[in-house]
Amino acid sequence: MADFILLLLCSFLWPCLTVSIAVGSLNTSNSIRDGDTLVSPGGVFELGFFTPGSSSRRYLGIWYSNSVTSVPWVANREVPLNDTSGVVEVTDQGILVLLDGNRSIVWSSNASRPVRSPVVQLLDSGNLVVKDELGRNPGNFIWQSFDYPGNTFIAGMKIGRDFRTGLDRYLSSWKAPDDPSVGKFTYRFELGGFPEIVVREGSTVRFRSGPFNGERLSGLLEMKENPMYTYDFVFNDKEVYLTFIARNNSTLLRGVLSNENGAIVPFSWLDSDRGWIQNLPLYVDNCDKYALCGANGICDNNRSPVCSCMPGFVPRTLSEWEATPGTGGCVRKTELNCTGPTGDCGFIQVSAVKVPETKHSWYNYSLSLEECKNICLADCACMAYANLDITNGGSGCLHWYNDLMDSRYISDSGQDIYVKVAASELDQNGITRNRTRSNANRTIIAATSSAGVLIAGLTLPKQPGFFTERDLVEASADNQKPNCSNDFAITVVQAR
Repeated sequence: MADFILLLLCSFLWPCLTVSIAVGSLNTSNSIRDGDTLVSPGGVFELGFFTPGSSSRRYLGIWYSNSVTSVPWVANREVPLNDTSGVVEVTDQGILVLLDGNRSIVWSSNASRPVRSPVVQLLDSGNLVVKDELGRNPGNFIWQSFDYPGNTFIAGMKIGRDFRTGLDRYLSSWKAPDDPSVGKFTYRFELGGFPEIVVREGSTVRFRSGPFNGERLSGLLEMKENPMYTYDFVFNDKEVYLTFIARNNSTLLRGVLSNENGAIVPFSWLDSDRGWIQNLPLYVDNCDKYALCGANGICDNNRSPVCSCMPGFVPRTLSEWEATPGTGGCVRKTELNCTGPTGDCGFIQVSAVKVPETKHSWYNYSLSLEECKNICLADCACMAYANLDITNGGSGCLHWYNDLMDSRYISDSGQDIYVKVAASELDQNGITRNRTRSNANRTIIAATSSAGVLIAGLTLPKQPGFFTERDLVEASADNQKPNCSNDFAITVVQAR
């Protein structure tokens, strides 16, 4: 009799009850409803429905099991549910779908190829994947959430471009703590010359990483050797991406793109008592602001004011610059003579810098620094050159065209760039810089080169993923337009 009464009571209460179920995988025969969760094998992450902050909307997202308010990925960022009627299913075609109470599709994934037996799993990396259960390669995913990041960069995730598919993996900030829709800032690789990461607020550039120089992205000092994680930068004919890996697999690390200033704020998990520890944002000082000193200017946080012109350049409008240093940028003090072989020029070596923006650049992995210099010397439009890779004594070649934008001094680990100036500026700039920088070393190196002969016999190969916005002239002595004589000098300028 007691059992009958209990069964009768349950039959009345059932419509009001929500049963929470944790599952390890999802296939075509089951589903995930609001209140259910998909749990990664090691219990690190969970997928389910949540309501952020003070919002009343429901979202499908992935959160850390030990920190349910830390949500690195949201499926329906732009299309929230108004109630708890949401359900997640996977179709026979391997497409993950989020349905509302009317069975209307709110959000869906896609499928990269046909599938025989689709299964959905949440990995301990935080990657939600759809794969073929009967497939021979378990790592060959039909779809994965890592290809569509939110506002959080987590270990193993790639930020970058796939040149074969056109896929662009980038971060976008949340609009507010209780609104995961796309906010003001994006963090993505941009292509033009050599790729670099650019942070934009809407369409306005706020920060750039600098190109990868063999050690790190030129302007990201945090990529230096550290005990917590390692970075990996890959650039070939298939893709370009940046990723990081925790040195200890049990360490939880994440970087969140702030909607306040576009900075990546790193967090590391300590334990349940202390929770997440916030580290310093990945860019914090005044000189990290994009193009603060204008075209052909350079920023130095150890000076006041922080802005000055590159050697061989002067403020475009002196009165504006004196009122607000950096305003209007800088122009050449003496124009280069590009009318024939009688003109002469040289290079000023500016040391310990974050190199200029590479949007209008050309690069080659195999050239020596001497070959790089000679090609720049013979091309009037070439503004500066540097090694592409600074490790093992330096290798490769990077040329800049148009104005030199967004340069800054990095006192402890910057690299050298060689800025082209008229020969008349060499001694004058060396003397001037020595007066303003007490420990600057002035070295003038006289050299004789056969630039025309070198270039005539040199093929300029386009590297995989070559995206320069400027077409270089063919490597022929007939169509080269020398702007300097073969006798030139280099003046070395070092940061204070």
